[in-house]
Order: sequence, then C-alpha cells, then structure tokens
Amino acid sequence: MSLIRHPIWQYAYFVNDIDEACHKWHQMVGAGPFQVVRHHIAENFRYKGEHVEADVSYAFGQAGPAHIQFIAQHDDTPSIYRDMFAPGETGFHHIGLLVHDVQGEIRRFNQAGFETACTLWGGDYVAYMDCRKDMGCYVELHGDAPIIRSMFQGLKERHEAWDGSVDTLIFETG
Repeated sequence: MSLIRHPIWQYAYFVNDIDEACHKWHQMVGAGPFQVVRHHIAENFRYKGEHVEADVSYAFGQAGPAHIQFIAQHDDTPSIYRDMFAPGETGFHHIGLLVHDVQGEIRRFNQAGFETACTLWGGDYVAYMDCRKDMGCYVELHGDAPIIRSMFQGLKERHEAWDGSVDTLIFETG
C-alpha cells in the first residue's frame, strides 16, 4: 500500500509575484478567481521545531477541478519555502492532502523516514512532511475540518460561477 492514502486536493507553487502568477494561470488554463492573503502571519508556525514568522503571501484558487495555491515569501527568514527556493527562484512546492488524523499521518510519514519540516494552525492543524528526496516536493497534511472544506468548496463554486473577467480575478481577504 502506498504511503499517501488520501486524494491530492491541492497543488502549490512558490512564486515571486502573487498577482502575476494569478494572471498567468488565468491566461494559460482559465484558473481563478483567486483569494489573496497578503503578508500573512500563521498561528503557531514552527519550522524545524522553532517558532518563526516569515513574511508570506498566499493566493488560493481553482483551475477546473484542481485547487491551486501560490506562495510568495518576501524575506529571507528560514522556512519550508526558502529550503527549496532562493530569492528569485520559483517552482512546484507541495501537494496538499486533507486528513482526519494529522498526528497519525505524521507518525506514519516519520516511521517511513520523512521528517516533519513545519507545523502550524490554519483552520486546523497542518504539517509539512519533507518528501523532497522521493517526490521532489513537500506533502502538506491538513486537518479535514468543516471550516476548511467550506472555504475550498466556496472557491470551487466561485470558479464555476465566474465569468472569467480579469476585473474580478483577484479578491483580497485578511
């Protein structure tokens, strides 16, 4: 049986410019609209066991059935993002899984030899497992809370009802 037992619900990319990424993905595959959170400070963000406060912005949107996330880090604070990308670099960062037992999944990944690189609170407990040696990316284990399902269902419904207008491509929150 494979280590990953849950469907992939998110594909996340590290970018230099959130707005530019939203516009390019809209032009290429019709992705959007995107919910953008600028200079977000995550609750209880721990990187390799240490509390850190990296200056990070996020965009969340849909590309057909796929949930897409863009991440931009605005400083050089050590993080799971700077582990993979130096300033100016971009690329695929992680896949996201919604799981009912984050702690149990962390144990399974740890027992299989994958370290817990980062933990935080984002509507539920979240852990990033360092699977770069085998997959070339991190695996995000996100608690499957109703508030999270509701947020992403809302993004999907907004995408399906959206007229594709660039004027409504980006909407800001928090």
